[in-house]
Amino acid sequence: MRIFIDGHTFHYEMENLVRLFYPNEKITVTEGSETEPEKPYILTKMTKSDDKYILSASVHFDDFEKFKSTDIGIDDKELEKNSERELAVILYELLCEYTGKKQPWGILTGVRPIKLFRRLSEQNGSEYAKQYFEQKLLVSEAKTELSATTEINERKILSLNRPDSFSLYISVPFCPTRCSYCSFVSQTIEKARKLVEPYFELLCSEIKYTGEIVKAKKLRLETVYIGGGTPTTLSAEQLSLLIEVIRKSFDMSLCREFTIEAGRPDTITEEKLVSILNGGVDRISINPQTLNDDVLNVIGRKHSSEQTINAYKMAEGIGFRHINMDLIAGLPTDTPDSFINTLDTICELSPASITVHTLALKRSSRLTLEGRGVTTENGDYAARMLEYCEKKLTESRYHPYYLYRQTRMEGNLENVGWSKEGFDSLYNVYVMDETHTIIGCGAGAVTKLKVPHGETITRIFNYKYPYEYINGFDEMLKRKEQVKEFYDELS
Repeated sequence: MRIFIDGHTFHYEMENLVRLFYPNEKITVTEGSETEPEKPYILTKMTKSDDKYILSASVHFDDFEKFKSTDIGIDDKELEKNSERELAVILYELLCEYTGKKQPWGILTGVRPIKLFRRLSEQNGSEYAKQYFEQKLLVSEAKTELSATTEINERKILSLNRPDSFSLYISVPFCPTRCSYCSFVSQTIEKARKLVEPYFELLCSEIKYTGEIVKAKKLRLETVYIGGGTPTTLSAEQLSLLIEVIRKSFDMSLCREFTIEAGRPDTITEEKLVSILNGGVDRISINPQTLNDDVLNVIGRKHSSEQTINAYKMAEGIGFRHINMDLIAGLPTDTPDSFINTLDTICELSPASITVHTLALKRSSRLTLEGRGVTTENGDYAARMLEYCEKKLTESRYHPYYLYRQTRMEGNLENVGWSKEGFDSLYNVYVMDETHTIIGCGAGAVTKLKVPHGETITRIFNYKYPYEYINGFDEMLKRKEQVKEFYDELS
C-alpha cells in the first residue's frame, strides 16, 4: 500500500496510523502525488488558502473510495501539532469506515500515552486530559480511564526523583531457549555456552568502570535492574559475584529497589534464589507468560505450569516479599477461557505484582518469520483477555501503576503493570516515563542520559550481541566517557 504525502511533513505519523489498521502490509510513503496511481493507495494533503489551511485525506481501494477534509486557522498558535492531529483524525475516520473497526487508543501511536496524559493534566487538569484523549485523540472511554488511574499512581513514584538521580540496568543476554515471540538479542545457552564466562568477566569490568564514573560525578542511584535474557541462566556463584560487584562499585545506601528477572522457572533453583536474596535483592520476577502447557510448548518454552507454581512457592518460602509475575495476552493457540484460568491461578498465588503484556509480533521474531501476522480474531481474543484482567485484578486489590504500548500488538492494545499497595516497581516507571538517566551495562544495553527538568536524552549504545560485546569491549568503554562529558557540561 502507498501513502502519498502532499504539502506537509507528517510522514511518520501518517504511516504509523495506517499501520494500526494494516499491521502486516508493506507500506510505502511517497512525497507528492501521482495521476491515477495503482490501487490501493491513500492520499493526505495540506494546502494553504488566504486565511486557513485545508487538510484532506482520501482512501482508494478497489471497492471503496472516499474523501474527507477539514480546515485550520492560519494563526493557530499550535499550527503544526493541530494540523497533524486533525489530518490524522480524518484519515482515521475513513479507515474506520472502510474496515468497520475502531482502535481502542484512537489515533495515538506512541509508546508512552501516560506521559502525554500527565503533560495535559499538568497544563489544564485531569478532566481536560480525559476530554482531550476522548474528543481530540479518539481514545476509548475505557482506555482513557485506565490512563487517568495509572497516571495518578505513577505520580507518587515520580515525585521521588531528583536532578542527580539515575538507575542502573545490567544485561544478561542468555536464555535456555528462544521463545517464538522474542525479538531481543538474547542467545540460547546451548549455542552461546562458550561465551558466558568471558562475557561475565567483561560485564563485571564494565560495571566497575561505570561505578568509578558515577562516583566521580556524585550521582544518586535510585534503582538497579538486572534483566535479559534470563539472568538466572548464570550459576549461583556468578549471581553472587555479580551482585557483590554492583554493591562494591556503587553507593547502594540510598537505592530504593533492586530487581533481578529470575525469569523462566526452568532456570530457578533454591541455591540461586538464596544467592539473590542474600545479596540484598528485594524484587524478583518469575515469568510464566501462561499456565497452559500446550501454549508453553507452542511458544518454545521448555518448562511446565507446575514448575512455575513450584518456583513461585520456593521463592516465597525462602523469604522474597516482592515477587512479580509476567503474563502475555494473545499467545498462539491460547483462548480467553485458558487465559482466564491462568490469571485466576496466578491470583490465588497472590504475588505482589503482576505485569500483563499483549503479544507484540516483532519482525525478527520466529512467529513473524514463519508468517504469523496480527489478525482481527487474535486481537479480539486479546481484548477480551485484558478486559478480564482489569476486572479480576481490580477486584483482587491490584492497581495499574505503569503502562506502555508497542508496535504490531494484537488488538492495538497495551502492556500494564499491576501491583498491590506499596509494591509498584520504581524502575519500570522511571524507564517508561524517561524520568532520569538510565545507565546500561552489558550487551544490548542502552545508556540514556537525561537532562534534569528537560526532555533532551542522549543515548549511548553498547554492542548488541555477546560476541560483539567481547570483541569490541575496549571501544565500548571509550563510549562510556560520554557520561563524564554529559555531566561535565551540565555542571
